[in-house]
Amino acid sequence: MVDSAALLKTKLQAVESADSAQAMLDAVAALADLKDEGAIDMLIRVLGYNNPGAAVAAVEGLIQIGTPAATALLGQIDGYNYGARAWALRVLSGIGDPRGLELILETAAEDFSLSVRRAAARGLGAIQWEKLEKAQRRDAQAQASTTLLKVAAEDVEWVVRYAAIAGLQGVAIAAETEGHGDLVGPITKGLRDRVETDEVPAVRARAQWAIAQLSNIQLPNIQRPNTQLSNKTHGA
Repeated sequence: MVDSAALLKTKLQAVESADSAQAMLDAVAALADLKDEGAIDMLIRVLGYNNPGAAVAAVEGLIQIGTPAATALLGQIDGYNYGARAWALRVLSGIGDPRGLELILETAAEDFSLSVRRAAARGLGAIQWEKLEKAQRRDAQAQASTTLLKVAAEDVEWVVRYAAIAGLQGVAIAAETEGHGDLVGPITKGLRDRVETDEVPAVRARAQWAIAQLSNIQLPNIQRPNTQLSNKTHGA
């Protein structure tokens, strides 16, 4: 039987002793693969290193660990330098912990890095709304949809607008599931506006696809007449 504590210790020591960028990347990836809460502090430290490859591996590991990693990050994030803070926001967006909602909303709308805005916009569509008090969910989803509609319409980078559309789809599905169907109409209207006015074909196509998916969830009791044909059509 493998001693998990001894294995964790070995992997932590490998990160500490890494003497090159590649060795650091390999050691962090191996540590992240453990998905062990005991790796959280080291993985967070790596976010501040000048090693983007290792930081990506640390982000993926922290996302896999989930809520405990979000808890640790939220207790430290205000003191980070910008680089580490940007990586940390990627983690929070990937985990979808609603305790990071305000920070993710602000980041999606205002961060100067397009990759960070993109991660935040996409992350808003994957917030774990069930972890919020039921009475808070509608207002939180409304906040998310308002921010994402603005980002989808106004961000200068098409990849961020694309991510915002994906986020809007996620928020709309969650809102419909929670019984907040009144939020879906404005989201669908905003998506139609993107189909009609966005200058980038990929963004228009993503918005059209989101509209099709939302149409499906809003008509759950209507049986499709030809399942085989429907699957073939939507599988492209």
